[in-house]
Amino acid sequence: METGRIGVFICHCGTNIAGKLSVEELKNFAKTLPHVIAVSDTTYTCSEVGQASIQDTIKEHNLTHVVVAACSPSMHEKTFRATIEKSGLNPYMLAIANIREMNTWVTEDSGKSLEKAKKLVAAAVRRVITHEPLVEDQLAVTPRVVVVGGGIAGIEASLQLANADKEVVLVEREPSIGGQMARFDKTFPTLDCASCILTPKMVEVGQHPNITLMTYSEVEDFSGVPGQYNVKIRKKGKSIDEELCTGCGICEEKCPIKKIPSEFYMGLGNRKAVYRPFPQAVPQYPVIDRENCTYYLRGKCKICEKECPTGAIVFDQEDTIIEVEAGAVILATGYEPYNPSPIPQYHYGEYENIFRAIEVETMLNASGPTGGAFLLRKEGKFTDESPKTVGIIHCVGSRDDNYNSYCSRVCCMYSLKYAHLIKERIDATIFQFYIDIRAFGKGYEEFYDRLQKEGVIFIRGKPGQILKDGDKLVVQVEDSLSQKALHVPVDAVILSSALAARSDAKQVATMFGIGCGAEDFFRELHPKLAPVDTQVDGIFLAGACQGPKDIPDAVAQGAAAAAGALRLISRGYVAIEPTIASIDEDLCSNCKMCISICPYDAIAEDTEKKVAVLTASKCKGCGLCPSICPSGAIHHAFYSDEAILEEIKGIIETAQLKG
Repeated sequence: METGRIGVFICHCGTNIAGKLSVEELKNFAKTLPHVIAVSDTTYTCSEVGQASIQDTIKEHNLTHVVVAACSPSMHEKTFRATIEKSGLNPYMLAIANIREMNTWVTEDSGKSLEKAKKLVAAAVRRVITHEPLVEDQLAVTPRVVVVGGGIAGIEASLQLANADKEVVLVEREPSIGGQMARFDKTFPTLDCASCILTPKMVEVGQHPNITLMTYSEVEDFSGVPGQYNVKIRKKGKSIDEELCTGCGICEEKCPIKKIPSEFYMGLGNRKAVYRPFPQAVPQYPVIDRENCTYYLRGKCKICEKECPTGAIVFDQEDTIIEVEAGAVILATGYEPYNPSPIPQYHYGEYENIFRAIEVETMLNASGPTGGAFLLRKEGKFTDESPKTVGIIHCVGSRDDNYNSYCSRVCCMYSLKYAHLIKERIDATIFQFYIDIRAFGKGYEEFYDRLQKEGVIFIRGKPGQILKDGDKLVVQVEDSLSQKALHVPVDAVILSSALAARSDAKQVATMFGIGCGAEDFFRELHPKLAPVDTQVDGIFLAGACQGPKDIPDAVAQGAAAAAGALRLISRGYVAIEPTIASIDEDLCSNCKMCISICPYDAIAEDTEKKVAVLTASKCKGCGLCPSICPSGAIHHAFYSDEAILEEIKGIIETAQLKG
């Protein structure tokens, strides 16, 4: 084994470690280990006092290597690397012995916990002596950000970056930005007009000189390395020349095809073959729906072309592929309202006047299909009659292991909002069927109190069935407070359905090389410490694509993602972690096993040399490739065979000492 001067620093972590084992005994044991020159302990090693103690000890004893026995490396490895670097040591001459998560948190017996801690410290001491000084490499960054998704989170991220004088390309698959929020009438708990607060931001995006807005467009391919990404975008043909179009609306007005179910209004209203999704759409240019346009179907009509005063109709306009170089990407692709059809007891799509929450949103919207009125349906058409009694069922498709186990966070609050808006307009009797009321945000509990005072009837219990009795719907539920089975007749039922991941979330995640969780929402790097970062440097998350959230949280996360992207492109370079793999071409047999196993697409074949080559900026040092390489051609700079063997020896020798 090589020689060195090692310092061991043991953290109490309050009582997380010190409350489960004898730190004094662990210190005495560490002093007996080879090459250990200094051993000390502190209550919180990660604190300013703890870090200062490490720096002082390094200088006092001229240490060459450091072992910190504390929490998981994922928590504070970067902290301690920076600490020893300030003392003149290479930051990679450090090993972490995880004696909290891997020991005291999972080992009840204090004696066994101490013995395990000794093994972990001995392993770290033996391995750290094998560490080599490593140096980060740097890669230049393209000073441009691509934001994918034009909902409120993507809008906020784009504006934050653009107002910082950075170039932004905003890609939205729909003809207009605005996302789900554009469907809303008012927002809880303040009951602000959704359009009044969203539309100015949409207009700002459309007019901002630093934002290139690409609507009716989708990312088709993604490649490159952190800081130098290539994003291939398909801009679909709108059959409209945007340079000539003034958004006057004449083509839309004159189009004779007018009974196409509107996607924006969830099929409750109709649109024409030439259309803008909603009146406040940005950009203001319409789109021609080629699947329903008479000209594209039968080669006839062209009324829109004849009536257009600027000659902006271009029937032979084709899709265009635009390639954008970007230093960072922000994914803000949003969510989909859960479709409750798979829940048989609620009969959605079978009984009339059972509505999804998002459908009620569109009805209550003043520019929606009913002009803001909540109306009943009969034989597939809206009547002039409003319901006098309404049942609102919470947690439809969420908090249910049969469908989605997670809480969608906003359902309680938007259910309360509907109750207020409906009572305000038609003074109906409203029943809320709930499991718990989760009013978690600022002003939310106060809004709940307000609804109770407005006379809304709250029944604690999840309905087991909706029955039909003539024109009435009967909600069967057991009131958990009174322990009574109730049959509540209502005119209409609103299903407060979950916020679900988009149906193409997995495909998008695969394209960008990031992960999805169990419910298909994009996986963040760390749920608490890095909620907008991903495992891929330079790719950030914003809004409900990462998990259900309300508007304030989506806006905050959009700004946070923008800050992450801004940090990257303003710095001008991406730091390439040196604790990665390398390939010895002389030993490589070109078996391609490493290529197939790499989760980050960091290894490819050099077809001329017939060897595997590694792109350092993509490698995350996960260790899969050296573990599978049959010819021993791949070396890991931080997890060498020697380092791992020394760790094993440390554990075995400590166990033998006890025996």
